[in-house]
Amino acid sequence: MSLEIKNLTAGYGDIVVLRDVSFTVPPDQIVSLLGANGAGKTTSLNAICGLLADVKSGSISLDGTDLRAIAPHERVEAGLSQVPQGRHLFPFMSVRENLEMGAYAQRSHAKFAQNLDWVLSIFPKVKERLSQSAGSLSGGEQQMCAIARGLMSQPKYLLLDEPSLGLAPIVVRQVMSVIKTIAERGIGVLLVEQNVAQALKLAKYAYVLEHAQIALEGNAEDLAGDDRIRKAYLGL
Repeated sequence: MSLEIKNLTAGYGDIVVLRDVSFTVPPDQIVSLLGANGAGKTTSLNAICGLLADVKSGSISLDGTDLRAIAPHERVEAGLSQVPQGRHLFPFMSVRENLEMGAYAQRSHAKFAQNLDWVLSIFPKVKERLSQSAGSLSGGEQQMCAIARGLMSQPKYLLLDEPSLGLAPIVVRQVMSVIKTIAERGIGVLLVEQNVAQALKLAKYAYVLEHAQIALEGNAEDLAGDDRIRKAYLGL
């Protein structure tokens, strides 16, 4: 059982962004998808979630369910949730209302109170800010709120797009610690992250996208010591 992408080719019109891309996210593991800006990382996430219409070929399956055959909202019902780059909170709504928006799926709405208690146990800062407008939170608190909202749909797999973007180093460490906790609670995590050192430290396995294809893959610890990764992404 896993989130499995096989031979995915996708893009925008005549522009191919992904070519014959394959990777797997097992349950309760963190897998990092790395690459330079424009390598196709966000396109990969959008294709998985059904937000990219021009998927030309390949398969996307979640625990054996063919996701390409179902609409984006049905993919959420199947157990998929994405936290987009830039958070995309509803700034004039309260934190609690943002969390409620994350629980619109039928499978999670019925267990709203239970899921809310679980999510707030992971995010004590979010719990303290429930009545505040989401736009009034600090950058780190907004990121925590965005991840919490993603978890409110009770996902089996969580897709995170640049969760450390724009955050201070101390906040980045807090966010990464929370991601580790999420995986420990049985949720598979696909992590797209420019902070390659943190991503490789956190992940079990990693894939590197270059020129629309998977150029490198392996255990994250091994890749962290690979000269190609050290030179290209770690500045060593």
